[in-house]
Amino acid sequence: MNFFQAFLLALIEGITEFLPVSSTGHMIIGSSLMGIQQDPFVKLFTVCIQFGAILSVVVLYFKKFFKSVNFYLKLFVAFIPSAIFGLLFSAKIDALLESPFAVAVSLVIGGIILLFVDKWFKTYTVDDESDIDFISAFKIGFFQCIAMIPGVSRSGATIVGGMSQKLSRKAAAEFSFFLAVPTMFAASGKKILDFYQEGHTISGEQFQVLLFGNVIAFIVALLAIKSFIGYLNKNGFRMFGWYRIVVGAIILILLLSGYELAII
Repeated sequence: MNFFQAFLLALIEGITEFLPVSSTGHMIIGSSLMGIQQDPFVKLFTVCIQFGAILSVVVLYFKKFFKSVNFYLKLFVAFIPSAIFGLLFSAKIDALLESPFAVAVSLVIGGIILLFVDKWFKTYTVDDESDIDFISAFKIGFFQCIAMIPGVSRSGATIVGGMSQKLSRKAAAEFSFFLAVPTMFAASGKKILDFYQEGHTISGEQFQVLLFGNVIAFIVALLAIKSFIGYLNKNGFRMFGWYRIVVGAIILILLLSGYELAII
């Protein structure tokens, strides 16, 4: 992987990480289209680049992270389900990460769901993160587990999960952002640990590529988060639903036509 490819993947990560369109799915497809050769470092890059994106959440919502212990307790409770599922099914998850077909199907199914979400959850009683109770936080955590399937979208699943617990679109989106911090930090840490335990090492140039990618993802995510919140409040999820369906359908048509997408 060269710096230009790292830049494009970081751009994709920064734009899509907090949108309900699946950042992992887009990076898999992006890597495939660019013909990036599969190797342990590329897999490490596609996970650890998320670290740059989550730092943007900490910067934008800096005061929230120093508001109260209750805030962290809720995040911990919501994080528990994905931590357990991640440890139990990590091998199967890694296998799915190499499947453009799985990404395409997930994009289409998730898109169909997003077309109707705004109608399903019209009313809400919670408009601020501080009003979320622990039981609701735990239930939202289970929705995050669904997003371990590439193409589902972690933010999309947790936002829908939040709305199912009577959160407003804004409150659900922001809680999804906050939950991303421990989730992706843990995922990045585990990926790095596995990388070294398997006997791999990072060269000086690879470290520079990884650092560069994280910086780009951080900057782009800063802009994407604010834009997304504003759009979501005014327009809802319908546009994202149609986008997912179109992208997923195009990928399925290519695959069924015999076009081979290289996997990361």
